Amino acid sequence: MSPFILLAFLFVYFGMLLAVSYFTSRNSSDNSTFFVANRNSKWYMVAFGMIGTALSGVTFISVPGAVGTSNFSYFQFVLGNALGFLVIAYVLLPLYYRMNLTSIYTYLEERLGHKSYKTGAMIFLVSRTIGSAFRLYLVAIILQKFIFDAWAVPFGVTVGGCLVLIWLYTNKGGLKTIIITDTLQTFCLLLAVLLSIYFMADGLGISVLDAFERVKESSYAQIVVWEDLLGNKNHFWKHVIGGAFATIAMTGLDQDLMQKNLSMRTIGEAQKNMLTFTAIFVVINLFFLAVGALLYIYVADKGIDISMLRTPDYLYPEIALNNLSVAAGIIFMMGLTAATFATTDSALTALTTSYCVDFLNFNKKENPNDPALVRQRNIVHFVFSVVMLLVILVFRLINDDSVVTAIFTAASYTYGPLLGLFAFGILTRYTVNDKLVPYFCLLSPAIWFVLNTYYIIPHTAYRIGFELIVYNGLTTFLLLWITSPGKLEKGSRTF
Repeated sequence: MSPFILLAFLFVYFGMLLAVSYFTSRNSSDNSTFFVANRNSKWYMVAFGMIGTALSGVTFISVPGAVGTSNFSYFQFVLGNALGFLVIAYVLLPLYYRMNLTSIYTYLEERLGHKSYKTGAMIFLVSRTIGSAFRLYLVAIILQKFIFDAWAVPFGVTVGGCLVLIWLYTNKGGLKTIIITDTLQTFCLLLAVLLSIYFMADGLGISVLDAFERVKESSYAQIVVWEDLLGNKNHFWKHVIGGAFATIAMTGLDQDLMQKNLSMRTIGEAQKNMLTFTAIFVVINLFFLAVGALLYIYVADKGIDISMLRTPDYLYPEIALNNLSVAAGIIFMMGLTAATFATTDSALTALTTSYCVDFLNFNKKENPNDPALVRQRNIVHFVFSVVMLLVILVFRLINDDSVVTAIFTAASYTYGPLLGLFAFGILTRYTVNDKLVPYFCLLSPAIWFVLNTYYIIPHTAYRIGFELIVYNGLTTFLLLWITSPGKLEKGSRTF
């Protein structure tokens, strides 16, 4: 596939996003527009657009690639996600709307205390920055390999150019622009998945319906794993329980995706959004798994040697860009770009919102839309773009998949304490020793990292999977409860 064709596509794609940004922000670019889209978003657009945010570029290439070793067992995790989304819709969203929040971490200040609030917000800033940078890094490697290496463009320039373009189309309209661009990018993502299935079916000389039948009859279609509860990370209950709590923590307690829910007029619209989003999310993940099965069926049928691929993540791009038609390659790049930038643009907007509200106290200003505050917000937005670039360059400097993955895994540990903080506030009537909360949120992940690394893995048959976030959150909860000074005063709300 010609790098020039792929580059031309990227320019056209970003041109569309910049056009959307211009039309959505030309009449208003104040902080209310940037943070909550004037609380006037259409629930059906948010529900559809959130798919692009939830399914990152890493998901786009990793889920199909992993089918070769774990079949469809990932769908168990998706079912757990669906349960978590229901908890968000009927427990967390009513809480956020009742308190009329802009940043969801404001809840922690009112319920637990100032240090708890700042700790929760800081957990989000660190976790989302590292997580989003990691996702963009992995996809940027593919862009570099298949496009920019042809012109010897430095990796830093590739990533910097992507972030500049994202900053340009999100800087003024913020969330109002993101909701429209996410809708467009989700459409591109879904189209890419469906057309990928069509192109592979065509390459195999069968119809799309026959392709689905081939997938259904293959060994890859196995979903449920009941064997070896202790030693198998893919066991049904580990995936379902871990998926549910991971969703509650990493979606329901994450400013990024919740910011979109808070942009609607009523709690009813927000709940309809979450239920619709959940249904689409489950179905599209099935399609991703079908793409993965077809990739391996296609490889076997054509006798393609994939033994030299460094990781299964490279399987999808390798087949799409080097073994299918030009149209298939462009469609793949469209889906990968849409998934990647829908995640990154949303993350930068959420990081800016959280910092402005949680640390610069925009919500406590007499006029949050003052031009001076808008300029300050623009600076914060730019700084987070630079920070993300620097983090990605550090990943590149390390240039060791195991170390980089370990960094990303360490970032995922931090959502456990966030889960513990919110659970303690919602489920109990106890106060906390506020000054100890930051230390507990560091201690809990450290405890489980040491336990898992130096005791569980070397000395037991048990292998921790996605349920790690439950143990981490429960440890934080217990530390808060053990050191609690006592119950709330009579009549106080637990929210």
